[in-house]
Amino acid sequence: MATDVLVPNLGESITQAVLLKWHKTDGQPVGMDEPIAELETDKANVDIRSPASGVVKQVSKEGKTVAVGEVIAQIEEGAAAPAKGPTPPPAAPRPAAPVTSASPAVKLDDLSPAVRGLVMEHGLDPKSIPATGPGGRLTKQDVESFVASRTAKTVAPKPAPAAAPMPPPPPTMPPVPKPAARPAAEGTRREPLSKIRKRIAQTMVEAQHTAAILTTFNEIDMTQVMELRARYKERFQEVHGVGLGLMSFFARAAVLALRDFPRVNGSIDGDDVVYHDHVNLGIAVSTDRGLAVPVLRNVESMGLAKIELEIKRLATATREGKLNIEELSGATFTITNGGVFGSLLSTPILTPPQSGILGMHAIQKRAMVVNDKIEIRNMMYVALSYDHRLVDGRESVSFLVHMKQLIEDPSRLMLEI
Repeated sequence: MATDVLVPNLGESITQAVLLKWHKTDGQPVGMDEPIAELETDKANVDIRSPASGVVKQVSKEGKTVAVGEVIAQIEEGAAAPAKGPTPPPAAPRPAAPVTSASPAVKLDDLSPAVRGLVMEHGLDPKSIPATGPGGRLTKQDVESFVASRTAKTVAPKPAPAAAPMPPPPPTMPPVPKPAARPAAEGTRREPLSKIRKRIAQTMVEAQHTAAILTTFNEIDMTQVMELRARYKERFQEVHGVGLGLMSFFARAAVLALRDFPRVNGSIDGDDVVYHDHVNLGIAVSTDRGLAVPVLRNVESMGLAKIELEIKRLATATREGKLNIEELSGATFTITNGGVFGSLLSTPILTPPQSGILGMHAIQKRAMVVNDKIEIRNMMYVALSYDHRLVDGRESVSFLVHMKQLIEDPSRLMLEI
């Protein structure tokens, strides 16, 4: 009995993938839930696991584009290669059966007058005519059938009437020669775009064509958050088993700001506005294959420690290509941190159908006026790109100011005020 291995549902808007490589060769044993192949989708690479224990029988080859629901392999349960035994000797050929004539020897004197007359009329040998009468006797119908069949074989078929001559084909234009390919410049090479890179390109172009994207900027004094982290980072690590980063502060601030400005967490669907009572937060993660955005679901129910643990888990799974496809879909708002690469300021692009994306940037020490005094403060520029079809300028600016207030005074963040 064989169990089909199907391409699973790969998430919203994904209908096909590329069979990147096989983890198990054809005929290799595999256990249930063990990875047997890796698929490359336009969002991430996904391992396909065996639905049963047995032996792998590959159906699709590496590099093939496969559709959702397509069979890529079969697991033959309990199958094993048959043991090779000694080759049996060839069977002795059977003697050929003796050839018998269609009818026994027949003499003219033994025929009835009507049959004898027909045989003599057509000059036939009665021994060559199959006999169907009782006791193998030749009947008149046997002779007539034999004569009719012999006549049909000798009649030549009538020649088919000659077809009318076809008019000459109309003159065709000479083919347009293709322009000669330009020789590649020295030191260049070509590589096909990966599925992920194609999807990134399509998404970015789609966002520019479908949404009215505007960006508003502000700056945040990170000094108090930095001091808080320095004071409690070791204890936080001991208690929760994860480091205290900046992303958890921004995630919590985003949840509280989105609660007050729900349209930034909404989306446009045709003529409707879709509001979300939850926050599924996309966190942009850079990998060797391109940018991926794993999703933290229901962040509004998480504390700082839970957010940090989920970010660490998803980031590791993304870079190792072990992310589930469900963890890449359904974000309602996104945060991207170009500051880890040294970016001072940028304008992030929306991911449709989301209406908002927050860009974090590098922290720099700058001279700032605090209580009428010049102090050295840890400052970060932040940017909010939003869909102006749904979010007004007042809302976007107020949203970013609210996040600024929460980050600059962490006590407000903890008290959710």
